[in-house]
Amino acid sequence: MPARIVRAARGWLGTPYHDQASVKGVGCDCLGLIRGVWREVVGPEPMPVPPYSRDWGEAGPHEVLAEAARVAMVEIDVAEARTGDVVLFRMRQGAIAKHAGILTPHSRFIHAYERTGVIEEPLTDPWRRRIAFAFRFPVPDNDTT
Repeated sequence: MPARIVRAARGWLGTPYHDQASVKGVGCDCLGLIRGVWREVVGPEPMPVPPYSRDWGEAGPHEVLAEAARVAMVEIDVAEARTGDVVLFRMRQGAIAKHAGILTPHSRFIHAYERTGVIEEPLTDPWRRRIAFAFRFPVPDNDTT
């Protein structure tokens, strides 16, 4: 299944950045990328995503993104994250995790970033230090791999 996840995520490369969107080739943010890969690999989204503001991560102490991921995905130890897993990043020390990406082979990851859209880049030490949570996509009922 990790190969299917990476293949699906790579299909989003080049999609422009657009807040709250999740349309391959048209626009998405980091959550929209994860939602789009979910739809391609797992099936219908498990819950509706409420509207959110650009500064949602600066308001409040709750790990909103991690809490939502726990409902639908399998939380794993960050040290055990591997290709195909979703990682959540803290963009500032002491802030909540508000950015997401999908790990790919050779210490790389795919994510949607405001100035670049969906890209695949090296998981450098500065990115690695920001990882706060890791999750695995659930295996769909119809998966035979």
